[in-house]
Amino acid sequence: MKQDILNSLDEILEQRKQASPDDSYTAKLFNDGIDSILKKVGEEATETVIASKSGKSADIIHEIADLWFHTLVLLKYHGLDSNDVLQELEGRFGLSGLEEKANRKK
Repeated sequence: MKQDILNSLDEILEQRKQASPDDSYTAKLFNDGIDSILKKVGEEATETVIASKSGKSADIIHEIADLWFHTLVLLKYHGLDSNDVLQELEGRFGLSGLEEKANRKK
């Protein structure tokens, strides 16, 4: 099941938070702190936009996978994980986008 992939990533990322930055790229991101993580999220978001403009499906998928991964690192940095985002999305079912946006202002 696809959700198992997210759960596995959540577990691996939790382990990487404790790992040596010499042994893991992800551990290095955690060790370098929020600014490094945010820089990677920004880079991957930009690369996603560029890939989308190219219209090449493989490039789009690759860059979105990178973006998702780095946003999962960001979540884990803040003590959150994919289930927190999935709960938020689940709570939006049945709401129009306009309703959801209006509810944010309350």
